[in-house]
Amino acid sequence: MFGADALNFIFQNPLADTTVSIITKTAKILTKGADAFLPKPNQQPVQQIIKMDPEPLWKLAGRGGIFVKLAAISGSAAVVLGAYGAHTVLPDKDKDENAKVAFQTANRYHFFHTLALLGVPLCRYPAISGSLFILGLSLFSGTCYYYSITGDNRFRRLTPVGGTCLILGWIAMLF
Repeated sequence: MFGADALNFIFQNPLADTTVSIITKTAKILTKGADAFLPKPNQQPVQQIIKMDPEPLWKLAGRGGIFVKLAAISGSAAVVLGAYGAHTVLPDKDKDENAKVAFQTANRYHFFHTLALLGVPLCRYPAISGSLFILGLSLFSGTCYYYSITGDNRFRRLTPVGGTCLILGWIAMLF
């Protein structure tokens, strides 16, 4: 009796049924072709699933989409300021070397964090990380640009605050 129960269990279970079904359908395809699976004239046709195009990324940005627009503005400003610095601030022989290095650093960080701003809508809390990036860009790059162009360093004490905001913006992207 044990042998019959064991054989019934082996050949009559969901896994065995699925395997037999797959083998049977494969055999039909090989012998009769794909016509074996088309509905017969008296059968109801199976409803087909219509595949839709995936949503574009700008629609997926949703509530964080404002940061993509701010990144566009920031990126264009970084290009304009980079060109301005390359043609006026950096070639100036009278400028001290610290002002030139500060301008190049400001422009580099401006570009990098503009790209980071593009990723903000993908965060869980885009308002926090995006606001920190914008504040950090304004305080860090802004004070460096100001010092490089004017030579006035009274706002330079805000540069580390801007750098801290940039660091916190990256950390906020974790959560």
